[in-house]
Parts: sequence; structure tokens; C-alpha cells
Amino acid sequence: MSKNKEELEHRLRLRNIKLSDYDDIHAIMTSIYKNAGGSWTKEELKNQLRAFPEGQICIEDNGKVVAGALSIIVDYNQFGDNHTYDEITGYGKFDTHNEEGDTLYGTDVFVDKEYRGMRIGRRLYDARKELCENLNLRSIIAGGRIPGYTKYADEITPRKYIDLVKNKEIFDPVLSFQIANEFHVRKVITKYLPEDTDSRAYATLLEWINIYYEKDEKLIGNKKSIVRLGLVQWKMRRFSNVDDLMQQVEFFVDTVSGYKSDFCLLPEFFNAPLLAEFNDMDASEAIRNLADYTSEIVSRMSDLAVSYNVNIIGGSMPEYDGKKLRNVSYLCRRDGTQAKQYKLHITPDEASYWGLQGGNGINVFDTDAGRIGILICYDVEFPELGRILAEQEMDILFVPFWTDTKNAFLRVNTCARSRAIENECYVAITGSVGNLPKVENMDIQYSQAAIFSPSDFSFPHDAIVAQASENEETIIVADVDLDLLTKQRKAGSVRNLEQRRLDLYSIQWKQKK
Repeated sequence: MSKNKEELEHRLRLRNIKLSDYDDIHAIMTSIYKNAGGSWTKEELKNQLRAFPEGQICIEDNGKVVAGALSIIVDYNQFGDNHTYDEITGYGKFDTHNEEGDTLYGTDVFVDKEYRGMRIGRRLYDARKELCENLNLRSIIAGGRIPGYTKYADEITPRKYIDLVKNKEIFDPVLSFQIANEFHVRKVITKYLPEDTDSRAYATLLEWINIYYEKDEKLIGNKKSIVRLGLVQWKMRRFSNVDDLMQQVEFFVDTVSGYKSDFCLLPEFFNAPLLAEFNDMDASEAIRNLADYTSEIVSRMSDLAVSYNVNIIGGSMPEYDGKKLRNVSYLCRRDGTQAKQYKLHITPDEASYWGLQGGNGINVFDTDAGRIGILICYDVEFPELGRILAEQEMDILFVPFWTDTKNAFLRVNTCARSRAIENECYVAITGSVGNLPKVENMDIQYSQAAIFSPSDFSFPHDAIVAQASENEETIIVADVDLDLLTKQRKAGSVRNLEQRRLDLYSIQWKQKK
């Protein structure tokens, strides 16, 4: 190989900056910042290296520095969004660096003009992100120049210019690159860098959020990342009384608890076998009598939740207050507390046979294993409900259902899968199997319990975490990773929640709580 060819080969290496690199850095900064204050002095670079050597990164090519990214750690609350460049850098002294701070602040990024187009800047940004994650800092914040604005300053405002850059109607050599690297604009800063004439002293306050940031790490009691779900695909069988029913419930609770599950999900109307006791009554009268057992069953399920250390979503049961018959799902937390969610949408069959009425509220429930929502059967077929829950930062949606035929099951199944994708959450569904020959309107069952995920690279290829066999009494136990939801919402191939056109539409809850 000839000497000339060897000289043309690049040998790029990412490393930390040394003071001996100053001459290379000075030459690059003087060239690219001639209208923005020029280069750091050697003393200022020395101050940065003294304050935070790990945060000063460069790329060299055959021993010569060709690009760099400089940063410090700050307690961002001390500065707020309306700071200037001089204020946050301590006027070049960098005594604002705080090892106990929560934010990696980018003070500079520069690339030799000869190396542009080689994605050198992207390597530096990726290194910064890695540093932010490894130091467990909340985010990276920087004041970004908008040098292209000088061409449009007499025609449009900085805000309008930024919107046009975001929409790729205008290319800005700094802002376009930062947006492409997953930074979002928090606001426009005025007088950020007065000597930056190309930007007319304006700057964008940019932020990249570290989705792996963990605040106030504790030895015990932290929010769970990996959550284990236990779903009971329940077989309808004849029970003589509540004791018989609860013996079967306890069997399944004991089983999923034995696998250290965080949740146990039962199906809609799992207590329907007790209707056989009222076979001589009209269907509407029979189900009102069934509702008399609900309070006792909830109390006993709550005891099971505590004793077996598992949060129980008690499928659903009828509730009758003397005026309204409703369908309700109880959450029995393992700390002994309870909550409930009414079914909102009643099927025509439920209304005509039993006189069921829908509830009027919807909630996300806090648990020790994430924020959850509950939609009973038919409710999951209304996408507005899932979206309302997602806007309240729901992690897992539980759907207890009862369906008699396969086409009825497919409605629930298909809609549940859609809710997982569009709301970037996990959805767990389960129903009952078998038959109840002497129970009117509850005679046959069809079910295939499953856990669904969003559809992206971090999740199973078919977006199915686990799935039971059809129409067999069984359980499925599977883990879901809540951190992957955070990753999906911030860095997924598509981001359904983040990219909604809220300027065009929104969903509003009309009923007063």
C-alpha cells in the first residue's frame, strides 16, 4: 500500500479530551464560530477539564481532533429555562458544575468542516446519551443555535422559523441535526448568546429525556419494572354455594401466587354458576339475587389478596342497590385496599335479559406493580376508553370478558390487540370456558386468554406475550417489562401517543366525577 493511500485512510477514535488537544480544538472553533464568539480560551478548556473530565469528548482521526462535545452536570432547578449561556457556564469558569446535579448540560458541539457529512456529530451525540444514562441523569439540556435564522429574521418570528424547521420546510444546520437526534424544543430563549449574530441572539432550549433515569433509588419498595401477570381461564362448573366457588377461586389464586405473580385476573361473571340456585326465577330476578353474594365474595377475595400476596382483579360480578343493576369489577390489592370499575357499555342482550345499566366513571388505579386500567368485555370495543386511560399513564389494561361464540370472542380479542398498539400499553384478557346447562343466557362459553403488547422491535414479533389454548381450563403466567413501554413511547418506530394531532382532535370526558 502506498504512503499516499495510507494518508487518505481514516482512523477515527472516540475518547476524552486532553489539554494537549487545545490547538486542534481552537482551530475548529475559530473556523465555525467566527460569528458566534469564536473559540474557548485555553484557560476555559482547562476549567472544563478540571471540573468534569469525563464530560469532555472528542473524535480524533489519525491522532488529530476533528470534532468534540463538551458538557457539565448542573442542578437545573438553580437556573431554570430563562438562563443565558454565560450564566450556566459560570462565565467560562465552569464552577456551576455540580456532581449532585440531575442534568447533563451540553456546552458545545463542534465538527471540522472537512468532516461534515460523515455522521461524526451523531457519534458524539450518542456518546453523550450513553454518558447521561450511565450517570443516571434525568436529561440532556442545551441551548441550540439557529444560524439559519438570519436569512428569515426580517420575515418570520423565531417560533415560526422553528416550526418550519421541524416540518422540514427549512433546513437549519444546527437545529435540523438536533431534532434528527431525538431532541425536542422546550422553548425559545432570547439573549442567550448575544454575540451569535447569525441566530440574532436567539436560541432553542433543547432537551433529550433519559428514559432509564431512576430518581431516589431505594433498597426496597422501588417501582417494579418487570411485572408478572397470572390469567385464569376459568371453567364454568356447578357450585352448590359460595364456599364451593371460593374454594376454586383460592385454588387459582394459590397457583398464580406460587409463581410469584403480581396480578391474578379472573373472567367476567366468574360467579355465574351460582345462578343455578335461582333457576325457577325470571332471568332478571335471578341475577339480582346473585348480586346478594357480591359483597361477601369481594371481602373473601380481598383476604386472599393479602394472604397470598397478589393483586386480584375479580373479573366482574353483578351489583344491585335496589334501583340499578350494574356490572362491576373489583381490584383487591395485596395491601388490603380495594377499588372498583363499572362496565360502561351494556350489550343489547344484557339490557333486554337482565336490565343491566352502565356505570358513569372510568379510572386508572395505582398499584405496587404499575398503573392499571380495567375495561369489562364490551367496553374494550370502544377505543375512546382506552385512550382516556392511556392519557392517565396506564401501563397495563385488564379485560375480563364473557363471550359465548367465537365471533363474539374475536371482537374482544381484536379490539384488545388494537388497544395495546394504539395506546402503547400491555393488555391482558381472559374469559370462561365450558357450559352451564341450567343457567339461562349463560349456557355456553368461548375463550382464549392472552397478553398483548405494542408492536415494535422491543416486543414479541407478533405482539403476543403469551396465549392460552382455546376453550381449556388453564392459567397463563408471563412477565411484562414496563421499562419497554417507556422506551416505546419516547423512541419507538412510531409513537401513537406522542404524535397525536391534538391541534385537530381530542377526547373529552363529559361526566363530572
